[in-house]
Amino acid sequence: MVRTLTDRAVLTISSVGVSYLQPSGRSGRRRFWALEDVSFEVFRGETLGIIGRNGVGKSTLLRLLAGIIAPDRGEIRNHGVSVSLLSLQAGFINYLTGRENVILSGMMLGLSRRSILARMDEIEEYADIGGFFDQPVKSYSAGMRARVGFSIAIHVGADVILLDEVLGVGDIDFRAKSSATIREMMNSERTVVLVSHLPGLIKEVCNRVIWIDKGRVVQVGEPGMVLEQYRNAYS
Repeated sequence: MVRTLTDRAVLTISSVGVSYLQPSGRSGRRRFWALEDVSFEVFRGETLGIIGRNGVGKSTLLRLLAGIIAPDRGEIRNHGVSVSLLSLQAGFINYLTGRENVILSGMMLGLSRRSILARMDEIEEYADIGGFFDQPVKSYSAGMRARVGFSIAIHVGADVILLDEVLGVGDIDFRAKSSATIREMMNSERTVVLVSHLPGLIKEVCNRVIWIDKGRVVQVGEPGMVLEQYRNAYS
């Protein structure tokens, strides 16, 4: 089901641009626009997929939605929602254990220590990594990081969950379990924004898809249609 603009937006992105300075020539620098003139809305309760080739600005866009970075131009409006970003490249302190990272992540989202501890057993059970839960995160595989991070994201109560390539990591059982959890969220008011290179997953769990190329939105629409156009463009 493709959502319409009559649904309540939780995040609004208007003509946003994000740039970085890059080395250019001998001791010179040039401005590179990772995102340029990007506009769309994220609606309450939807699962929104973001697709595009490597280096086109997808991860930058998630960091923007999470409030980690600010746009150089344009505007992003958060309509009173809490946002949690889950990425394999960020979010954990390596020398802390999984349990300690759960507490820290929850507190960063505004939960009290008591509230986090009340959820701890569920988070540990869902992650299902055994004794590694009390080992430093630096000893984790990418799949174990994904398990713990995803479990934190779905149990700490953030209104909007941003997932950056984490569902393509780890074993088949975890991918099946996490996909099922997202499908359950689709029937609730939780909102998920998902970056993935797995077209089957995108088509299965997403209401809408945004295709990004060279920092710009190419197409927004129903998953099957956008994925077909995307495949045709690079076949």
